[in-house]
Amino acid sequence: MDLGAYRPVLANRDTRSALLLGFLIRVPMWAGGVILTLHVVTTLGRSYGEAGLVTAASTLAVAVSGPWRGRLLDRIGLRRTVGPSLVVQVVCWSVAPWVGYAPLVAVAALAGLFVVPTFSILRQVIIRSVPPEQRRTALSLDSSATELSFMAGPAIGVWLATPWHTGWALLVCELASVAAGFVLWLVNPPLTAGTGAEAGATDGEEPAGDPDRSADRTGAGAGARAPRAFRGFITVPVAAVYLAAACSTLVLSGTDVSIVAALRSFGDTGAIGWVLALWGAGSLVGGLLYGAWHRSFSVFWLLAGLAATTVPVALAVGVPSFAVLVTISGLLCAPTITATVEQLSRQVPERFRGEMMGWHGSAMTAGSAIGAPVAGFAIDHGGWSRGFVVVGGLGLLVALGGMLASATSRRAGRRASVPAAVGAAGAVGAAGAVGAVGEVGADSESGLPAASMDH
Repeated sequence: MDLGAYRPVLANRDTRSALLLGFLIRVPMWAGGVILTLHVVTTLGRSYGEAGLVTAASTLAVAVSGPWRGRLLDRIGLRRTVGPSLVVQVVCWSVAPWVGYAPLVAVAALAGLFVVPTFSILRQVIIRSVPPEQRRTALSLDSSATELSFMAGPAIGVWLATPWHTGWALLVCELASVAAGFVLWLVNPPLTAGTGAEAGATDGEEPAGDPDRSADRTGAGAGARAPRAFRGFITVPVAAVYLAAACSTLVLSGTDVSIVAALRSFGDTGAIGWVLALWGAGSLVGGLLYGAWHRSFSVFWLLAGLAATTVPVALAVGVPSFAVLVTISGLLCAPTITATVEQLSRQVPERFRGEMMGWHGSAMTAGSAIGAPVAGFAIDHGGWSRGFVVVGGLGLLVALGGMLASATSRRAGRRASVPAAVGAAGAVGAAGAVGAVGEVGADSESGLPAASMDH
């Protein structure tokens, strides 16, 4: 582990600006989410269930819009994608605080459809601004900054909504988020290292849809057909990473609900705030340690670790032991999310990265939407401890399935590499042999050469 690995990343002006801007955008975003719930419950006099429906409508709209907005980033660029979004956001959030419940649901959903894809944009900027060997470290910093904003945002939201009318507090937070998005539009950072159809060839990636070049890379031999890819880049390995991303947020959202249920069962609801903060702090520390580590790990190994540290929280017998176990379970939250983005950035050509990040956001949103009710159902039928066991168990099942599938794929690749190397020797000489050796030397992440995993 080398904490000095952060020095060159933070010395990079583009990366530093993206991290700072990301923090400034996300704080009012998290604050606005809390204030929206308080607005529905206190000002509109509705139930928490009805407040949840408003959040669900917005969340579902964000999930639907993710791939669409990402595809626009790839095709027409940042300004033409973000500009209309800013106009819609200003109109929606200027109206939302002053309407009734039913119109609020519709306005929140419309705002979600046209949300500024800040996570996608900023992560693309970070990926583009650093060399491949610094990518994991830079993405870990982004995950850590996200944790900090998540810890600060809700507290600021409650602080604003307590003395102010919730409508004004909601207006201020959402317009502050729009203002930060306008700064992003104004700065207009480049999202890719190159332009044109061959931009995806950077970082050793081949453009999707070129069967011959892809076949040479995978050792399938000249003339072999490339694997079919949905949307041009979603192959089976890419879909597996999306599944891991969805499962990671399933575990996290289920843990969130289970923490609240556990502390209520212990009769100490006042501890909910600081226990959640400890959980976030554990994720922050884990993300920083992972970024300083000398190598990357397969997302399935990290997901397995996240799930395996979540299940033992069910063994807590009081608030002190519960707080310790929850903090430990948080250590692999940020590293797991970081690994999903890093692995996708290596598997997907650069020209598809906007849409790739959009599908990634949708996968995480879907996992989060599933995790809370799954944990809630388990808690209703078996107590708070069952929530941790169920979501952790689901995470372990998906992780083990991913490990087995990766191992099978590597074995098939090794078997195919021997005849491919022999057949390619007469046609392309030493170049084919080098490609075959690269496949055999794959590290813990399927298809990624060991030389590019060890930093």
